[in-house]
Amino acid sequence: MNKRKPYPSDLTEQEWTIVEPLVPPPKSGGRPREVDMREVLNAIFYVLKSGCQWDMLPHDFPPKGTVYHYFNTWRKDGTWQHLNDQLREQLRQKLGREATPSAGSMDSQSVKTTEKGAHVVTMGAKRSKDANATLLSIRKA
Repeated sequence: MNKRKPYPSDLTEQEWTIVEPLVPPPKSGGRPREVDMREVLNAIFYVLKSGCQWDMLPHDFPPKGTVYHYFNTWRKDGTWQHLNDQLREQLRQKLGREATPSAGSMDSQSVKTTEKGAHVVTMGAKRSKDANATLLSIRKA
């Protein structure tokens, strides 16, 4: 990791130990990966936590194009969902529960939203909910 002043959104050593095995390996063939994946994740979490634009990513992170490439690729290929699923299962097992929940719950607000057409009513910002959920899962683990 670079010798820079840490941001509040940076992964701790313990968090990185949990997440590192879940980061997709580089694709076979072609040039070897040169970017520090921990710093890529730190940059993604910085944008998600601070709400800044990609163009305003501080210069002590990897280039914004590289960071956005990983963010967007992982959003499209399901990596964020996979990370979140794995972290949730690890946390549930750590808490002495089954890895996957056996039941769900629904409140009256969910029912009302569904009746109005949930897709239209609940559309949020264009940020990756999976990436945000992953950051929260890491912090809870």
